[in-house]
Amino acid sequence: MKIRQFIKFTMPLCLVVAMAVQSCKSEGKKIPGSTTGTTVLTHKGFHLKKGAVASSFRIPGELIANQQVDLYAKVSSFVKTILVDVGSEVKQGQLLVTLEAPELSSQLAGAESQLKSFEAIYMASKAHYERLVKTSKTPGTISQNDLDMAFANEQSDLAKLESAKAAYREITDTKNYLEIRAPFTGVITTRNISPGAYVGPSGRGSEVPLFTLLEQKNLRLVVNVPELYASSLKKNDVVEFTVRSFPGKIFKAKVSRQAGALDDRLRSERVEMDVDNAEGELLPRMVAEVTIPVKTDGSSFAVPQSAVLNSTLGMFVIKAENDSTTWIPVRVGRSGGDRIEVFGDLADGDILLSSVTEEIRDNAPVKVEISE
Repeated sequence: MKIRQFIKFTMPLCLVVAMAVQSCKSEGKKIPGSTTGTTVLTHKGFHLKKGAVASSFRIPGELIANQQVDLYAKVSSFVKTILVDVGSEVKQGQLLVTLEAPELSSQLAGAESQLKSFEAIYMASKAHYERLVKTSKTPGTISQNDLDMAFANEQSDLAKLESAKAAYREITDTKNYLEIRAPFTGVITTRNISPGAYVGPSGRGSEVPLFTLLEQKNLRLVVNVPELYASSLKKNDVVEFTVRSFPGKIFKAKVSRQAGALDDRLRSERVEMDVDNAEGELLPRMVAEVTIPVKTDGSSFAVPQSAVLNSTLGMFVIKAENDSTTWIPVRVGRSGGDRIEVFGDLADGDILLSSVTEEIRDNAPVKVEISE
């Protein structure tokens, strides 16, 4: 009876042990010299080599006018005639507004009268000197002192005449400021005056400009490129960007200007790109999403992103050497697609595992199938 009970309870246990042994035999093979029955796992791997990583990243940018100016009155005056309004497209040199300042007309008349007076005085002194010179050709008629005095008077009157001419030109130039013209071709975006309004220089009668003029046919796309990618853009490179007003439409711009230094606050480089806006679709102050292409020079090691292990201990790749694994600490650089730069104690031709997890322990036995 006792023998039967023993067999009843031990037979299931023997079956379990037998199944476990058979399972171990089917999943792996015993390492030579090992008495523990450790299983050798097979993983895919590759030979490490240097290569370029091509990718892109998106950053926000801003479209600004290629040229923008606030127009103020040069002299204190009153608005006489307004010839443009908001949205008016103007050409360079086009008259925008005329002003009036009655006191300038009086000053100009006085300066003109004074100019004519000094001109007459100079003509008289010049004629007097020329007569004395002609008479002095007869010996003993005119002393040298009289000639010198006549010449000095002529030069003094000439200086007064030149001063009167300068005063007249100054008032004439000031009066010309009563006509305000467009400094470049563009669009009037702001108008802050009406006929009869008193205007003057900024802070002296005009707290706001008369007009704001923007150039819209050519825009600038401004982006602040982070330090890591500052070397990615070169002059004349073409980048793509989009704006919310035209979802799905891709615009292009050419790199024209680079600051050549990093901003103190953002640690980024200001880059400006010229945008041809002949159709007028884009507007200044629009926010753009800019795609910056990035490509490394191929001087560093590039591996599949699945080959990099990001664990709580740091970043590692797993190297296969002498049929065992070795965790190699690495630093990662730029990434693109399924490739990423790695930096560490690595050499050309090292065999790395293509796909790694923390379940693959350090110094574990491994068999690698190389796939290039």
